[in-house]
Amino acid sequence: MWIRTETEADHAAIRDVIGAAFAGQPGDGGPEQRIVDALREAQALSLSLVADIDGRIAGHIAFSPVTLSPATTGQWYGLAPIAVLPRDQRHGVGKALVRAGLTELERMRAAGCVVLGEPGFYQQFGFRAGEGARLANVPPEYFMALALGGTIPDGEVRYHTAFGLT
Repeated sequence: MWIRTETEADHAAIRDVIGAAFAGQPGDGGPEQRIVDALREAQALSLSLVADIDGRIAGHIAFSPVTLSPATTGQWYGLAPIAVLPRDQRHGVGKALVRAGLTELERMRAAGCVVLGEPGFYQQFGFRAGEGARLANVPPEYFMALALGGTIPDGEVRYHTAFGLT
């Protein structure tokens, strides 16, 4: 498996991976596909990585800038979405994507990263719930933050408009 930055040639495969990974969920991956497309179009897809297994795209992870209110120093990013083909799930693809993404965010000198997701999965990377950063209208135990330099600020997080959150 090779984790690498997406190329334009990967876009269709990324859409397919997202659709397959979210099949059976509300929208069958359509909302997640639209988020990635809209972030890319707005040039707000700060980091987009794929898991390439023998020339096929098995997984994808996206990071985009978030803002905190009150404002904080340093750039924070949101991890979303992450998708792995069903046949490749539970084989370490998602973990490899998260690790590679966080390593790249550190290289970019990011202040930190937030994620809305399953605590049991994200806590293994150091994400913690209830430590300052908040997202309106979501259960606080599912919204987690990871400081990459310094501390987790106390504030309300806002994602890019592509997410459709208000």
